[in-house]
Amino acid sequence: MIGEVVALTVREVKKWGRSKFILFIMLIQPTVWLGLFGKSFNLRGIASIPPDVIEQLPPALRTSLASAFNDYLSGLFGGTVDYFTYMAAGMLSVIVLFTAMFSGMSVVWDRRLGFLTKMLVAPISRGSIVIAKMSSSVLRGMFQAILVFGIAFLFGLQVGNAFNILDLLGIFASLFLLSMGLSSIFISLSMRVTNWETQMALANLLNLPLMFASNALFPIKQMPDWLQNVARFNPITYATDATRTFMLHSNSNPFDTSVIIFDFQVLILFALVSTLIGVFAASKGLRQ
Repeated sequence: MIGEVVALTVREVKKWGRSKFILFIMLIQPTVWLGLFGKSFNLRGIASIPPDVIEQLPPALRTSLASAFNDYLSGLFGGTVDYFTYMAAGMLSVIVLFTAMFSGMSVVWDRRLGFLTKMLVAPISRGSIVIAKMSSSVLRGMFQAILVFGIAFLFGLQVGNAFNILDLLGIFASLFLLSMGLSSIFISLSMRVTNWETQMALANLLNLPLMFASNALFPIKQMPDWLQNVARFNPITYATDATRTFMLHSNSNPFDTSVIIFDFQVLILFALVSTLIGVFAASKGLRQ
């Protein structure tokens, strides 16, 4: 089965690598998100005090107000007062979501072009097909996440002074698990779909709630109570939380190991259950 998975994964990656336009879009899309959305939202500008009012305040009070405001923003946005840094960490999870969303499209196109029929009559397991699709999606997701991380640094991403290579590995480990789970879900949904319009409708139905009902772009604590409960069942919330924790911790503000352990427990469970569902859906949904 391993040989089957490797061969099918290599086929998917080669097909993806030959599409120069898709590779170009992969580079432009995160640049637009980070450059336009990330840089346009100024936290300090939202609740800033007019300069003429500040000038009338005693110097000691100005310092106290500035310190209190920065502490409030830092607590609200996970240890940073720079929204771009906050959003860039969330964008890593969002890019993984978008990549996984389109993983199911390859199943639909393979069915439409007849390649899926050839695989179904070949002496390979149905599980190999979905695992290969998932593996290629994870590889694409990791590649795009690396691109986003590099572009974010060019735009001014700020990391904690304790950030090191182990933190970087922790970030991509959490994204890897998220990509596994999301890819399995979208591939499972495509097993009975026969046209790309239906698959796109399903993908769009899920991707926006998954993105906005999480802490990827906005703090959960500022959401309504009912939406906070929804966000706590969203795997993107835990991947993003782990990413920000690894990215922003400092020598003076070390991260809580128990929080990281819980995040990874949720992500591992999500990845395993989703993969099992994907293999089961392949065995039941794929027919000759």
